[in-house]
Amino acid sequence: MDHIEESTEIRGVFTVHLHPFADERGRFMETFRKDWFPQRNWDILQMNRSDSRTGVLRGLHYHHHQVDYWVVARGMIRAGMVDLRPSSPTYLHTQTIEMGELNELGLFIPIGVAHGFVALSDATLTYVVDNYYDNGRDENGVAWDDPDLGLDWGITNPILSRRDANNARFRDIPPENRPR
Repeated sequence: MDHIEESTEIRGVFTVHLHPFADERGRFMETFRKDWFPQRNWDILQMNRSDSRTGVLRGLHYHHHQVDYWVVARGMIRAGMVDLRPSSPTYLHTQTIEMGELNELGLFIPIGVAHGFVALSDATLTYVVDNYYDNGRDENGVAWDDPDLGLDWGITNPILSRRDANNARFRDIPPENRPR
């Protein structure tokens, strides 16, 4: 598939170049097919929607049991990612990707890659996950501005939730809560 590319920065992260079709009635765009990512079992699906005001930063979060696939339905975001998988050849590599109305992409984020986004405008993010959400067992956070990780968001003073504002630095996360 010529419209799907693996990141050169973080192994296992893929972008999908989405192709809208427009006419006088509006637009149509295919945003997800499970056969685009045959390495995953998509039998359990959950789809979510996140609406954010300009300047809101959500993250960084990482999972042990689910992947994320993101599409921005409205506005623009800057996605930020850090590879926290110690067995990965891109361990601790970072990447940011601007996506949304001006850069229509899908973003596949594998297990163990911390991810988040900052809303560059009012934005709506929709995302599919391959396992049901379970905050008690499968979502962890790491500080969005952890200097040891060095993820360059290109912003200062974002609007954060209390939870994200209290995320620990990576070096302070117990080994049993880190990706493997």
